[in-house]
Amino acid sequence: MTDLKGKVKEIAEIAQTLPENLQQSCFELLLRHYLASTEPACAPAKAVAAQPVGAAPVTAAETLQSLEEAARGQADLTNNDLHVKARRFMEKYSVSLADLNNLLYKEGQQILPLYEDVKTTRMAEAQIRIALLLSLRNALTNGEFEATIDAVRTECRDRKCYDQGNFAANFRNNQSLFDFEKYTKEMAEVRLSENGRKELAQLIKELQ
Repeated sequence: MTDLKGKVKEIAEIAQTLPENLQQSCFELLLRHYLASTEPACAPAKAVAAQPVGAAPVTAAETLQSLEEAARGQADLTNNDLHVKARRFMEKYSVSLADLNNLLYKEGQQILPLYEDVKTTRMAEAQIRIALLLSLRNALTNGEFEATIDAVRTECRDRKCYDQGNFAANFRNNQSLFDFEKYTKEMAEVRLSENGRKELAQLIKELQ
C-alpha cells in the first residue's frame, strides 16, 4: 500500500508538469498503465483482449511523450501574441495577461476558449456574452473588437442557448453595447462600442 501511495504521488507530480487542460488525462493514463503493469502475468482474457493482436505494449514513457506532443502546440498567451489595440484595451480597463490566460489559450495560430460556460442561465444574456467573448478573441489577433453573426449563432447552438425567434431582438435590446444604429438581419458582423468594451472587461473579471 505504501508503494502504491508513493507511485500515485509520483504520477501526480509528472502530470503537473503539463498544461492544466491535460493534467487529468495524463494522470489517469499513467495510473492506468502502472496498475496494469502490476497485474499478474495470467491476467483475465478480457483485459488481454483490449490489446490488438501483435501490438507492442505501450510504455508509460511513450504515453507521457504522446501527451507532451499534444501539448506542444498549446500555450499561454504572451504580450507578443496581442495586437496593440488589444493591449490598449487591457491597460484602459485593468485586464491583465493572467486574466486572459485564465479564459483562453493559444493552439497554433488560433486563440481558443478554456471556459466551460458563460455563467448565465438566460439565453439572451448568453448570446450577448458569446458575442463579447468572440469579439475579444478576434481583437487579440487583429485589433478589431467584432464578431461575425454566423460565429455568434454557431456558438449559441453549440452551447445550447440559441433562441432563433429572439436572436435579432437580443442584439436590438443591447444596442448600446454595439456600434450600429439599428440591427438588421442583413448585418454580417457586430462591432463593440465603447460601452461594449467596458462590458467585456467586466465579463472577463466575472469569468475568472
